[in-house]
Amino acid sequence: MLLAIDNGNTNVKFALVDANGSIVQRWRIATDVKRTADEYAVWLVQLLSMEGFSREDVNAVVIASVVPRALHNLQELATKYFRVEALIGGRAPVEWGIALKVDEPRALGADRAVNAIAAQALEAGDKIVISFGTATTFDHIGADGAYLGGSIATGVSLSLDALYNAAAMLPRIAIEPPPSDSVIGRDTVSQMQIGIYWGYVSMIEGMIARLKKEIGRPVKVIATGGLAPLFQMHTDLFDRVEPELTLRGIALLYSNRTTA
Repeated sequence: MLLAIDNGNTNVKFALVDANGSIVQRWRIATDVKRTADEYAVWLVQLLSMEGFSREDVNAVVIASVVPRALHNLQELATKYFRVEALIGGRAPVEWGIALKVDEPRALGADRAVNAIAAQALEAGDKIVISFGTATTFDHIGADGAYLGGSIATGVSLSLDALYNAAAMLPRIAIEPPPSDSVIGRDTVSQMQIGIYWGYVSMIEGMIARLKKEIGRPVKVIATGGLAPLFQMHTDLFDRVEPELTLRGIALLYSNRTTA
């Protein structure tokens, strides 16, 4: 089986993918550039065992990384504990396989490239992919699968942390929908919930409207990331929510790899 690794700024996500490309199990751990291959192995091998798998079940590892300093230890995890050389997204034999029609293709985050690959496999025509992570990204994927550009906004959690850290009188709150649709809060906590949740919804609505107007053709909106279902619960912003879009894109990278 394939071990797909999405090395993000906040979390490192691992998925076990079978020969049919289906994700059979997934785990995540907080990103820490100081975490060694041995520490990853102690944690991951135990989780594999708890689900009835072993190290020997893994015969390939593919990594999509936006944290260069963490990459070496993940590569060492593959060689030392799974006895395979990790394949790195964007490098042979797992090149992106899509056109990156931007000014600096090499600067594009691996997560955004694999999201584009997965989105193309899910929907025909133009796509907008919204990814809720450390940052919230909006990406335009053409009907031919080409990555055509996008935008980057501050992530929801980052915005909330900034508010808490910069304002001495404001408490730390969870990210959750306010109890009603009202945007007039009667206490500090409800006012913060309204500002974060409905303020963010308004930003997403505005960005989607602007993107659709600029694209000028029918477009599907695909959301991914841990907070996507939270916004879908109380809005109709997205045509589909795919929480595992990035991991599915990594699996597609492996299945489409070059063999020459």
